[in-house]
Amino acid sequence: MIKMTELMARLLTTSAADGVPALVGTVSKDGRPQISPKGSVNVYSDDTLCFWERSYRSVEKNLAENQRVVVYYRNQARSKEIPYASAAIRFHGVARVVKDGPERERAWALTIPGEQQRDPEKKGYAVLIKVDLIEELSGKVIMQAD
Repeated sequence: MIKMTELMARLLTTSAADGVPALVGTVSKDGRPQISPKGSVNVYSDDTLCFWERSYRSVEKNLAENQRVVVYYRNQARSKEIPYASAAIRFHGVARVVKDGPERERAWALTIPGEQQRDPEKKGYAVLIKVDLIEELSGKVIMQAD
């Protein structure tokens, strides 16, 4: 069962301010991977992450072709408070684009002010990721969906 911890939420929320924004990996239909820093990654619910997409580059196209994603977080400077190998966490899951409605508004509300300021007209959209596996960098499973 996936139930992300308060520590995970705190680390993701402060990742941009710490200078280590989470990296989101997507893959196109033809297998071309793309990794992008996302300072807005946050815990949306016990088993779901979210981020605000405002770049309009590869994320939407890749997610239309392949919804599997990975979110990578690592902060060596906080290694004393992070109980996972190499102070790293990988969140694997299935993503979906949300362009309107209450889920989009909630993801916007969870987006840190610095990222909101980069989209003052709120033209972006939310991406919700239903997490099915959380692991350490070593591959050791931290949590897994049933």
